[in-house]
Order: sequence, then C-alpha cells, then structure tokens
Amino acid sequence: MSVRVAVIYYSATGNVHQLAQAVAEGAAAGNAEVRLRRVAEMAPDTSIDSNPAWRAHIDATKSEVPEATLEDLEWADAYAFGTPTRFGNVAAQLKQFIDRTGGLWQAGAFHNKPVTSFTSAMNQHGGQESTILSLNNVFYHWGCVIVPPGYTDPLLFAAGGNPYGTSWPSGSGEAPNEATLAAGRYQGRHLADIATRLQS
Repeated sequence: MSVRVAVIYYSATGNVHQLAQAVAEGAAAGNAEVRLRRVAEMAPDTSIDSNPAWRAHIDATKSEVPEATLEDLEWADAYAFGTPTRFGNVAAQLKQFIDRTGGLWQAGAFHNKPVTSFTSAMNQHGGQESTILSLNNVFYHWGCVIVPPGYTDPLLFAAGGNPYGTSWPSGSGEAPNEATLAAGRYQGRHLADIATRLQS
C-alpha cells in the first residue's frame, strides 16, 4: 500500500506554491498518494489588492488547489509544509492553520509521522533556515520524525545547498529556477521514501 503525503502550504505571490508543486511531484514519483493543499488566506482585500502579483496568484489558485483541512492531516502518513519567510518566521496564515491542530495533537495523530518543510524569502540570507527551524518547533511538539534533505544528493548543491529544506530567494522577481524545483522534487521523493520505510 502506498503512503499518503499531505503537502500543505501558504503562498502569497506564487513562489512557495511552485515549490509545493515540486515537492508534491517528487512524493508522487516516490509512489505516494499526494494531497496538495493551500491554507486559507487571512489578509484583507485591501492588502492583497495593493500587490498585483498577490491578487493574481490568489485568483489563479483559489479553484485550482483545495483549501487545507484538519482531515487532510488525519489522512496523511507524512507531511510537507511550506511557507514564505516572515521576519525569519512562519507566515501567519500557515501558523493559524497549525494552531487549530490541538485536538489532533492531544489524540496523538502526529506521533512518529515523518515531516519536512520548505520556504522562500526575499534575500539569500533573509531567514530561510530560521523559518524552517521555527516550523521544526511545531514538529518537536507533535512528536514527528523530521526529515531534512541534508546533503544526500549532489543536485542539492545546485539549488544553493540548503540542508534544512528547499528554499528560494525571491528578491530578483524571478520564479524558482529548475535547480530549486529539482531540489523540491528530490525532497518530496525523500520524504515518501522515509515514510515507506517507517511503515514497513
């Protein structure tokens, strides 16, 4: 039986969305059943409309990617979480979703499930690693098995060599390049592989 992987993310202008798609593709290539889910947007329309890229991304994905629910977490055997960096920390939209998981946590729903994470920040040193480490604090409390990509494949170096998780510096205004998307696909396959090993 294939493992079930939930890729859950928040993306404002689309960079984390593209990373999430790559991670989901990688997990599927690792024979996992995958759910790609976005968390709810919390920002007011006035803020969203002030950035045309933000508005365009929301309009493009609202019917394309289902909104994440707690049931997606119950369903999954493994998780991949993605968020843009907000002052070296998790975006409020993803944090709000995570903060609703207390009941599942108390029921032990996350215990021993593998989890990995990915991010994007404006600058090369704009808090990517700090953001992933912040997400890891949640996973420690959940009792998950944290699965970083590490330095386990040469292709990771072409994407910047981040052993914590795939990340993209978005300040250039360009979408994630192919090397970074390849790292995301590798991270998804790696997660699916570890989940499969833990189930056997």
